[in-house]
Amino acid sequence: MTGKRTVVPFGPQHPVLPEPIHLDLVIEDEHVVEAIPSIGYVHRGLESLVDRREYSDFVYLAERICGICSFTHSSTFCQGVEGLMGIEVPARATYLRTMWGEYSRLHSHLLWLGLFADALGFESLFYNAWKIRESILNELEATTGGRVIQGVCKVGGVRRDVTNEFLSGMDKRLDDIEAEMQEMSKVFLSDYTLKKRLVGKGVLKTDAAYNLGAVGPVARASGLVEDVRTSGYLAYGDISFKPVTADGCDGYARCEVRCKELFQSVDIIHQIIAGMPEGDVSVPVKGNPDGEFFSRSEQPRGEVIHYLRGNGTKNLTQFRVRTPTLTNVPSLVAMLAGAELADVPQIVLTIDPCIGCMER
Repeated sequence: MTGKRTVVPFGPQHPVLPEPIHLDLVIEDEHVVEAIPSIGYVHRGLESLVDRREYSDFVYLAERICGICSFTHSSTFCQGVEGLMGIEVPARATYLRTMWGEYSRLHSHLLWLGLFADALGFESLFYNAWKIRESILNELEATTGGRVIQGVCKVGGVRRDVTNEFLSGMDKRLDDIEAEMQEMSKVFLSDYTLKKRLVGKGVLKTDAAYNLGAVGPVARASGLVEDVRTSGYLAYGDISFKPVTADGCDGYARCEVRCKELFQSVDIIHQIIAGMPEGDVSVPVKGNPDGEFFSRSEQPRGEVIHYLRGNGTKNLTQFRVRTPTLTNVPSLVAMLAGAELADVPQIVLTIDPCIGCMER
């Protein structure tokens, strides 16, 4: 016990990080005293392009903010323009957007679970999670034409319909996928090594999560009932569900919430397919957006906000995005304070960071 402090750089390139972020870790006797984040390694300037692309074309750029939450970004952007222009989207289109949004959540959570298992050296679990994820991506490709970037949302609705016969087949195939996820989740939540690496690590108490503005699974794993879907946007107002929460406030609780949300998404998709209304999937759009609008959605990682401002021309004058990873960085800094240096990589991963999404 020397009490001498040193600064250990973590990132921007690190074996457990799929994307670059840098942390200066102030260390004292192998414990983190303070973590100082640095961001900006993958800034692309997407927001500034909004005044050089027509709002109808900018949907494609909004979708490319993130390679995982792509569908939710395009849906949230369209929702914002529709709010600005007072466009009423057909009910079938809102149900399809909700269904694809939940498939995206399954895809994102399975991707994270696989990457997390890989980071801990659990290769067979990694392959199992990604094998299940392939089934989800196949459904997205069959219904939208794209596995990761779908390009199916447009202002006024969606570009593609899905036949009721195919929806019935998806409904049945979800039962098989759910059975596979049950087996996988048992390992994540009961394996001795995983629990040893997660329980009591990266603790974020409920009041700290609230004060730091945590969102998504990070907030819900600290006992906060925070879920934008409860506001009833898209078709969520017609769906019966409750936000998944846990009270462990640690890395294990964040893993637990994501595992349970897999089954919640399956249940929501079952309800969506059962209640899918008939009718058109888009309406004609005339005119240009004027005014300002905040559009909110619940991404797999938490709440995302798109701010749009128009002046009655075909180009928006301002577009800003607040992503869940950016919102959760202060919570990450709080989780790391007091942690052992060896636990830092898996604690960082438990917030499911998406740096490209955060920096746009």
